[in-house]
Amino acid sequence: MTQEELIAFCGIDCLECPAYIAKRTDDVELREKTAQEWSGSEGPIKPEEINCDGCILLDQELYRFCNDCQVRICGFEKGLQNCAHCNEYSCEKLERLWDMFKMTETKKTLDNIRSNLV
Repeated sequence: MTQEELIAFCGIDCLECPAYIAKRTDDVELREKTAQEWSGSEGPIKPEEINCDGCILLDQELYRFCNDCQVRICGFEKGLQNCAHCNEYSCEKLERLWDMFKMTETKKTLDNIRSNLV
């Protein structure tokens, strides 16, 4: 698998995602810390929910919100590697997600991928 194949539709680098790392390393402390950091207005997040095999994969374990992520759903429907490959980049769904979760680094990641597609 190439580095780009580990970039989620929204630009998250799976190799740097705490849920992905916690699953791969079975790191209980990382799960607890991440659950505490990610808990918010939607309610508390339990440490056992901090597990993910990468949202770019189908039929694998995902962090609980990934199954309903409109950006992920759209990316799969369009058969994209990630959103940088989309003709509609960057769309309202993606911009809304970036704004909601303050994901400035993920936008830069996709911008860089897109600039190399020429």
